Amino acid sequence: MWVVDFNRQSLDRVVPNMGGTRLQGMFAAAGWQVLTVKYGGLLEDLFARPGGEALRARVDGMSNPEYQRLLRCDATELRARLTGTYASVPGADPGAIAGLLAGVDDTTLHAAIRNLGGHDLSALREAFAAIDDTRPTVIFAYTVKGYGLASEGHPQNHSSLLTTDQLHALAARVGADPARPWTPFPEGSAAALRCADTAWRLRRTPPPPQAVPDVPEDFGRTPHGTATTQAALGRTLFDLTRQAPGAGARVVTVSPDVSSSTNLGGWLNKVGVWATDERRNWFDDDTETILHWRERPTGQHIELGIAETNLVGLLGELGATWSRWGQPLLPIGVVYDPFVERALEPWSFGIYAGGQSILVGTPSGVSLGPEGGAHQSIKTPSIGIEQPGCTAYEPAFALDLEWCLLASLARLGRPDGRSAYLRLSTRPVDQTLANVPADPAARGLRRRQVVAGAYPLRRHESPVVTIAAMGAVVTEALAAAARLGELGVGADVVCLTSPGLVFEAVRSRGGHGDAPTWILDSVFPARRATPIVTVADGHPHTLAFLAGVHQVPGTHLGVSEFGQSGGLDDVYRYHGLDTDSIVAAALDLVD
Repeated sequence: MWVVDFNRQSLDRVVPNMGGTRLQGMFAAAGWQVLTVKYGGLLEDLFARPGGEALRARVDGMSNPEYQRLLRCDATELRARLTGTYASVPGADPGAIAGLLAGVDDTTLHAAIRNLGGHDLSALREAFAAIDDTRPTVIFAYTVKGYGLASEGHPQNHSSLLTTDQLHALAARVGADPARPWTPFPEGSAAALRCADTAWRLRRTPPPPQAVPDVPEDFGRTPHGTATTQAALGRTLFDLTRQAPGAGARVVTVSPDVSSSTNLGGWLNKVGVWATDERRNWFDDDTETILHWRERPTGQHIELGIAETNLVGLLGELGATWSRWGQPLLPIGVVYDPFVERALEPWSFGIYAGGQSILVGTPSGVSLGPEGGAHQSIKTPSIGIEQPGCTAYEPAFALDLEWCLLASLARLGRPDGRSAYLRLSTRPVDQTLANVPADPAARGLRRRQVVAGAYPLRRHESPVVTIAAMGAVVTEALAAAARLGELGVGADVVCLTSPGLVFEAVRSRGGHGDAPTWILDSVFPARRATPIVTVADGHPHTLAFLAGVHQVPGTHLGVSEFGQSGGLDDVYRYHGLDTDSIVAAALDLVD
């Protein structure tokens, strides 16, 4: 059951036409029961008197702004306006209205004109009693914005504040004390008993929390060959169901019609699509169909059509089951990265409200240049960094993705939990470039660095410049370091996996926050401080703060416009992300 508040106002004005009749028709056409509570008992009583039908016609026939203006009138002006020039609407006989109002005192008239149904408890009770429980119901309740306040009905009352005198007048009218705003009703009074009864009826015993099954930190596999971080997402989820079935059983993926194009196909084939009942897959005998759309109550994937806002709304709800029912889920939403911005506000509010989830934006950046500008993203690294309650990752290699995803899953479904945003790419990358240590202790350190936000990818014995890169362009950073070495310019290469976490470490070291700072000493030790070139397939300011770690000169390469289509080399060259651009920037810094 919905109650729609019709108060006739927006922020800046009175709305000329709310389309109430049209909205009522839309709900009725969809099978809803439609109830309207327009007038309260006092006004209905006037309508029942001789001349009342003329007054009803007058009020019904006026525009919203004209009605709102009546709320700002004293009784004398009110009588004049109700019977004046504008009273000539069908059925609104000014003489009949004047005759009716002649028998109404000023106080009653002043109260009656603002006596709308949404403020009349008796009228609302009658509407509630008429609800048909066999179908959804919508109640359109007419109200006055700021009802009972000095600013009621004023076109700009949205941002108005009561004066001290107005606040005390309101308190006197309702029997409250502004100095003691939380004073309860007298013990044993009818109001106190009603409050106690309601509190008992609405009591909620917190469900016993159930811990999320353990999520592994590392599957122990080292990828070789060529792979993309997007493809690694599907593989990691698939491996999770085999190596940690308890945690895998609590994963729920959601997608706005891009399951196959974001590499969830293998996962979807394994776990199925959620549906309220078993449904026949009419393509199960088609040998050329790779994606098996098996819909069943045990499915762990939910498809939402092209509806990113619905997706993040569902993520917020799925991510709150740990606190509502003591049953944590591990929700993962997958969208094309540029369309994260379509759903930014509800995603942010879902996190704020306690919904813990993982949002995956893929493919991202201008690295998908052949698809043109429509699917390119620039600002999303900033979104991930700046979203409270969320850790953003942009891994460069498949193993980085595995470690970041597992760490993010381990933070979900708990009182101290945290959401995550992963920005992935469709660019194939040589996985041997990750140079993953074979020694178990060294591998463990690499994993901790990856999860903490950065790790040294290449160390030169005598560095004179540092190249810090993130995501898909790490390949160009490594190639530039090799070229610089041939020119006699030693270059360190640092791979950023989470600039947000590194930035928090920098702030904490400066006395703002309590984030751990060990990652700075581990990856950016003072003894190796050199001028720095940062490279990201996103806006260049994403990594610009790194020059401030040791107050060194810096040049920051990235993308500040989009729309260009072409081969990867051409697009990178256009935006200054190619190897030549990185080498040139480094040489300029050290010259």
